[in-house]
Amino acid sequence: MTVTLADLTARTGLDVLDHLEREATVPVIDGLQAQGDLIVVPLALVAGQVAAYGWAHWRAVPPEGVELLRSASGGNPHTLVADPGACRWTTNVGDAEQLALGMIEATGPAYLIHPEHGGTGLAPGSYVIRRQREGTRDVPRRRFGPSAGASVWLIAD
Repeated sequence: MTVTLADLTARTGLDVLDHLEREATVPVIDGLQAQGDLIVVPLALVAGQVAAYGWAHWRAVPPEGVELLRSASGGNPHTLVADPGACRWTTNVGDAEQLALGMIEATGPAYLIHPEHGGTGLAPGSYVIRRQREGTRDVPRRRFGPSAGASVWLIAD
């Protein structure tokens, strides 16, 4: 079944900006993807670096969705939505790079909605949700994780 951006906004009550084509089909993929400063990584790609803690509390994604990330200035949220029983989420994860916001396990398609970026779909599977990070060797910034040789900072759109 194909899902359009209009379908997602109608099902969730979330809205997107007028410049987005509401009749566009939302792609559902099982690979690496980004939505603004939020990065979706299949767990298999980072299994040695990221894992849910043994005591992790997994929560079902409710019909109204779960806000995963909002810009630092209080702007637009990235919201995870799914059909009832199709996806669960935890923030109880360890990440060697300290970028993970959490992990998702989906048994059916799950979707990310953002007012400016529209929608993107995740095929059934396990994913790590990370923040974007940029780095440089020229500008001193707060250092995160094992990247001792480079200065890095987190991105907020």
